[in-house]
Amino acid sequence: TAVKAAFTNEALQAAVDQVRAGATQPLAVLQGLLTLNGEQLSQKAFCTRFDVTDGAIRTAVQKGWLKKVAVEVYRDPYATSDIKTTKALQLNDEQQVAVDQITQAVDQAATTTFLLEGVTGSGKTEVYLQSMAAALAQGKTALMLVPEISLTPQMVQRVKGRFGKAVAVLHSGLSSGEKYDEWRRIQRGEAQVVVGARSAVFAPLKNLGLIVMDEEHESTYKQDDAPRYHARQVALWRSRYHNCPVVLGSATPSLETRARAEKGVYQRLLLADRVNRRPLPKVSIIDMKKEMQQHAESNFSAPLLVALQDRLERHEQSVLMLNRRGYSSFVLCRDCGFVLKCPNCDISLTLHMDTHTMKCHYCGHEEAIPRNCPNCHSRQIRYYGTGTEKVEEELQDLLPDANIIRMDNDTTRKKGAHAKLLAQFGSGEADILIGTQMIAKGLDFPNVTLVGVLNADTALGLPDFRASERTFQLLTQVSGRAGRAEKSGHVYIQTFNPDHYAIRFAQHHDYEGFFKYEMQMRHRGGYPPYYFTVQITASDLDEGVAAKRMYQLLQWLRPRLAPSTILLGPTPRPIARVNRRYYYQIVIKYKQEPNLAQTLTTLLHETQAQQRQGLQIGIDVEPLHFM
Repeated sequence: TAVKAAFTNEALQAAVDQVRAGATQPLAVLQGLLTLNGEQLSQKAFCTRFDVTDGAIRTAVQKGWLKKVAVEVYRDPYATSDIKTTKALQLNDEQQVAVDQITQAVDQAATTTFLLEGVTGSGKTEVYLQSMAAALAQGKTALMLVPEISLTPQMVQRVKGRFGKAVAVLHSGLSSGEKYDEWRRIQRGEAQVVVGARSAVFAPLKNLGLIVMDEEHESTYKQDDAPRYHARQVALWRSRYHNCPVVLGSATPSLETRARAEKGVYQRLLLADRVNRRPLPKVSIIDMKKEMQQHAESNFSAPLLVALQDRLERHEQSVLMLNRRGYSSFVLCRDCGFVLKCPNCDISLTLHMDTHTMKCHYCGHEEAIPRNCPNCHSRQIRYYGTGTEKVEEELQDLLPDANIIRMDNDTTRKKGAHAKLLAQFGSGEADILIGTQMIAKGLDFPNVTLVGVLNADTALGLPDFRASERTFQLLTQVSGRAGRAEKSGHVYIQTFNPDHYAIRFAQHHDYEGFFKYEMQMRHRGGYPPYYFTVQITASDLDEGVAAKRMYQLLQWLRPRLAPSTILLGPTPRPIARVNRRYYYQIVIKYKQEPNLAQTLTTLLHETQAQQRQGLQIGIDVEPLHFM
């Protein structure tokens, strides 16, 4: 609520003359209104500035001296944040070349797509910021995408530090009201820069001058349920619509993006060195098979423990990552081998110690932790697998003097928890940060000199042709968190597959070597980027209905597509049942298929009626997961 004079200054002065001399509050109100000279001010600010009470305001309203005005106030999610203003940094030669090329494309309103390939710590963020500043200098707007909410706090601080109130933020960690207000600021042209996760690609920016996509390889840019879209494809569409360049940045670009740069479809900009000329951290591979033979079963190898103790004594910080993808904490009976599974899905239930329950991560089913085996009634039912809670407990026993912060889905569920935990670690309140993939990328803490990957190869066993690429990217990203400032860094990777090519290339920070090797593997198997893919799924509560419909679809598709197009399936999905529904899939692989768009559109329209009977058909163009 704001207050505003209801009279002219002459009428207010006349009212002052009529008020008795001892009436301090009414006089203060009138003097305040005269000072405002017709302007409005929030009631709270008015009372503070002119030292008047709310009661005096009410009296002034009754006397008709002032009126209250409803004022729209935006909810600012970063209002209490202490964000320091920053200035543009001096660029090195590689960064300057990149900024010049991007700025030239902004000037010419060219729809060029740049691949900014830079090792971790090479100063990609500064290139983004100075390129965005060039777009703003021309009166244009800029959009910056980050892959997930955990990266947003640090990136928001950097962008807000440079562009201040011109920045709006959009991600799932905001309340509905905050999202609504940020969206309106953008729509009204009050914010010229937008930073956000996947859905921010739809931000209603006008006169767009530059789109930046940080960590472009991340799978979180793809939405797996309807509407199934990839933020990169939407960004490229907006680039053509608004006539502006796109910058795709990564230390480990996706094979599809890097292959397009190789063919000249994208323009490649390379940052080969760290900005401070610091070397990339030394990476040691620890063979856990040998560790298991020499020591009792533990999440921590002897070399990693010695290194952690050494960092504690030197008052340096460590980051430990637990690779949870494809790896669950489950309950198994030692007598009969029974694994507790979800009654609705074909996957084991995950143990959650915070709620003391077993949970399904697909459908949300929850039940108590069993004391006896439901199959053979034995009491030999035990917890297997490694969760972040279990790792934290073990580490606290091994290093009782260490202050540990844990970052996972359980500890970051509350609003603002990501930023709070990272701020605590950044200010030195903890010695060790333990987390899942969310801590692998984007974080920049100068005192971190040790990074440990506890189980590097859990994703390698997944039935997915991208398993090696994801493992290499994750290991390279998390390795880049070490030794980013003056102190040198060291990385320990614990693995049962020390000779796997993804782990060996990650050890030497050799993206180009990995790219060439993996492209050979993809060519041999006929996988993307040599082929485009479309996944069609049918799901029903009755397995027979889903299977039958997929066979019918196969017969319908064959004559409509070119003979060179490959149709794989129908097969049950690797996780065949989710939330009591059975899933079958067909995968279409093609190099050129002129009839595909029309065929898929026809398929969508013709299957609409069957949806009412319970059968669901899904179409996913270029899926990132076939699970």
